[in-house]
Amino acid sequence: MKIPAVAIAAAFAGGILLGQSPWSASRLPHYFVPLMAAVFTVVFLLLGFVFVWRNLLWPAAAASLTSWLVLGVLGACIVQQPLPAEHVLTRLAAQQIPRKVPLRWHGVLRSEPARLPWGYGFELSFTGVDTASGYLPLVGGMRLGFTPRAEGPALPELHAGDQISVLTEAHVPLQFKDPGAFDRRAFLAGQDVHLQATLRATSLIERTGTAGPSVRWWLARLRGGLRGRLDAMFGESTATAGILRAMLLGDRSFVDRAESADFQRTGVFHVLVVAGLHVGALAVFLFWLAKKCRFPRSAETLLVFGGLSAYIAVVEQRAPVLRAGLMTAIILLGAFFYRRLDMLNSAALAALLLLVANPKYVGDTGFQLSFVAMGCIGGLAQPLIQRGVQPYLHALAGWRDVTRDGRHRPALVQFRMDLRDAIFALTSRFGEHHRRLTQDVAAQAARGTLRIAELFVLTFVLQLGMIPTMARDFHRVSLLGPVVNLFAVPLTGLIVPLGFFGLAAGIATPVAGRLVAHPLTWLVLAQGRMVSFFAGVPHGSYRIPGPPTWATALFCVFVVLMMVGLRQERRLPRWLWATLTALLGLIAAIIASYPFSPVLRANELEIAVLDVAQGDSILVVSPKGSTLLIDGGGTFEGFRGSEQHFGPDPGEEAVSAYLWSRGFQKLDTVALTHAHQDHIGGLTAVLQNFRVTRLWVGKETATPAFDRLKEVAARLHVPVEHEKRGPSFLWDGVQVDFLWPESAPEEIAPLAKNNDSLVIRLRYGHRAIFLPGDAEKQVEYTMLAENDPGFLHSDVLKVGHHGSKNSTVPQFLAAVAPQIAVISAGEENPYGHPSPELLERLKGSVARILRTDRDGLVQIYTDGQRLKVNCFVACPEASTDNGGVHPPEQGHSAQQEQK
Repeated sequence: MKIPAVAIAAAFAGGILLGQSPWSASRLPHYFVPLMAAVFTVVFLLLGFVFVWRNLLWPAAAASLTSWLVLGVLGACIVQQPLPAEHVLTRLAAQQIPRKVPLRWHGVLRSEPARLPWGYGFELSFTGVDTASGYLPLVGGMRLGFTPRAEGPALPELHAGDQISVLTEAHVPLQFKDPGAFDRRAFLAGQDVHLQATLRATSLIERTGTAGPSVRWWLARLRGGLRGRLDAMFGESTATAGILRAMLLGDRSFVDRAESADFQRTGVFHVLVVAGLHVGALAVFLFWLAKKCRFPRSAETLLVFGGLSAYIAVVEQRAPVLRAGLMTAIILLGAFFYRRLDMLNSAALAALLLLVANPKYVGDTGFQLSFVAMGCIGGLAQPLIQRGVQPYLHALAGWRDVTRDGRHRPALVQFRMDLRDAIFALTSRFGEHHRRLTQDVAAQAARGTLRIAELFVLTFVLQLGMIPTMARDFHRVSLLGPVVNLFAVPLTGLIVPLGFFGLAAGIATPVAGRLVAHPLTWLVLAQGRMVSFFAGVPHGSYRIPGPPTWATALFCVFVVLMMVGLRQERRLPRWLWATLTALLGLIAAIIASYPFSPVLRANELEIAVLDVAQGDSILVVSPKGSTLLIDGGGTFEGFRGSEQHFGPDPGEEAVSAYLWSRGFQKLDTVALTHAHQDHIGGLTAVLQNFRVTRLWVGKETATPAFDRLKEVAARLHVPVEHEKRGPSFLWDGVQVDFLWPESAPEEIAPLAKNNDSLVIRLRYGHRAIFLPGDAEKQVEYTMLAENDPGFLHSDVLKVGHHGSKNSTVPQFLAAVAPQIAVISAGEENPYGHPSPELLERLKGSVARILRTDRDGLVQIYTDGQRLKVNCFVACPEASTDNGGVHPPEQGHSAQQEQK
């Protein structure tokens, strides 16, 4: 077996996935699975030894792999053990720590205070917290942000390892409770961040102890010093410094959201993420330096190993960085002992070591992409290059010497002859001196073209191999990736070593650092402009839902079969190779185009109220499958310089993710109720991610957010239609009524107001749904006065203004008389929504109250007769039956129109 580590790593990873399955965690006692896994591991290891002793190698291999599989199950069970009693999340769940009140938290700074675009950031490892009942010891971590005031006192001098105490109100990280949504809470927990908080004043933080001597703290201070040195080197060029912070040190805090999106669209986001490309570029530079200095083999190995170890210690220790470092160390060790190691074997051994250290890596997207990339390079790209391009590169050696032709196979001999004829014909009229020089240039051009072909094959195979993972986790296909990487990869290979050389020079003398900063700035600007140019190419990148599991499985099967075929000494028959290539191309095209219909319920009206934290977003699906999205949640993308500008985008992470989980690629209509940020902010991402037929708006406002939305709609050719009170029309059998606003669309308000909300009422059969946006009591009283008794009655009410006490007044609630009231509000939001006063009103008159902050996504279906309710979290039980039928409404005289 030439690549045993691949089989072992695959078995161990499979065991981890098996150990994470629901039955192993919920149906059996927590001690049973680890105990049985340990017993079976010993049994299969003994069986393996017996088979080896009897010279039964294949049964021995099977027993060995089975033991690794069971070890994987054991590893998964170990990491899934309950959190300790002292953990901050355990104490919060047990209500030992009060919520929504400032407390004094104690801990140790795990890194240097980080300078951020809006201020400073701190990461704290807990030691304890002061509560009303006394001091509680804690474990866990918190991320703390601070925005300095113009004339406020400065922060105290703090360094990594210092013991501090801080008085602040902490909260668990934001989590969107929607299918498909990005789990930010789990993502931060993987970084040992379990709470987040904001420091209101410098007087609320103090140092209670200093750090002792420790390599960890010294490295943390070195990391902070290097970030400061980069900022000093580039002065006013903050954009360049921000890109280099990301490329050299793994700190993307200063990379603008729009610039980051350009790198994602062009398939070169890996340039901004410290990973194998950066480690490889640094390793190549160190190898080149050692060769130029004529170091002996031992010194060369020590230089490369020591340099990479120092680099990995300074940057963030993410899975791709660790993988690249481990692979380089394995290859260095093999080269030192004159052993040539297989790339797949080395990558698999690195994966095995990482999974043994942390079995949770198996579900990490970065880990998966890293090893998918290495598998594609070692299993597909490398054999293809060795068979296709490299023989021609070797044939260029001594191309003038006819006597060397016999060393090559016939096709390469013909290549050498054709090359000589072409070069001699082109240079026949030159003088002797110029002729030879021109011939050498032509040969070098041919060699360069073949090198570019190598790089293109490599980038194409990488982009192809990562299609399923990119589509599943990032919902993106970049058609320009192979082309853009032809420019981005060589530039990165220059920027990374030159950047570290500049840092070293800057530490020695600031003047030398500034001298190196000039060419670095040119390279970074060239890279940025190149990426921006390709990002603007129409249809060069697009978003899609994640592929079905069967498509991903088939893709992996065909890739593995092609890898096996390429590693055979005897080449596969052409018909078989063509068949495998065609099948792989077909399944890749299916994944990249997603030709599947969305998940719908036939002949039912669906209302899905999404959890977008403190905001609104509602998906309406007609009985025939037409779609209407009302609002998109909020994001503070438009306000640069604030902490929220770099925070989560509900339009991307919740709304789009949920729509993709259902298989949607287009939306018939998007409606904006009003231009407050918690309703309009996420619509930018929605318009960019989906094909939208039309955009409904109510009252226009002269606000930057509204202007930006119209600009995006115009750029994407989405027509804007103004809606106001009065029209009623049929939409796939659903009657749609606009009840507000009253003003003409040409009137532009200076500011957005809750009472400008677009109010919509839907009726299907005998059931009605009322969607008032953020309309408050003034609008409710107006609607009561201007509509006949009984018209406002609806079975489902999306409670206005997130459950504010200024909405859903008793008279309005009595007129609507809903069976189900849905409140869209953020968990632990700062406004206190929903209001206790409003909740009391609802409890007295509504059979069922559902809340997105508690229940997550709320889905309501009706066939026109009965109502069905689903929640992301288990829905609270109804106090009465929701299946009754109300009589048809009366008194509405608006003329119906087909639209």
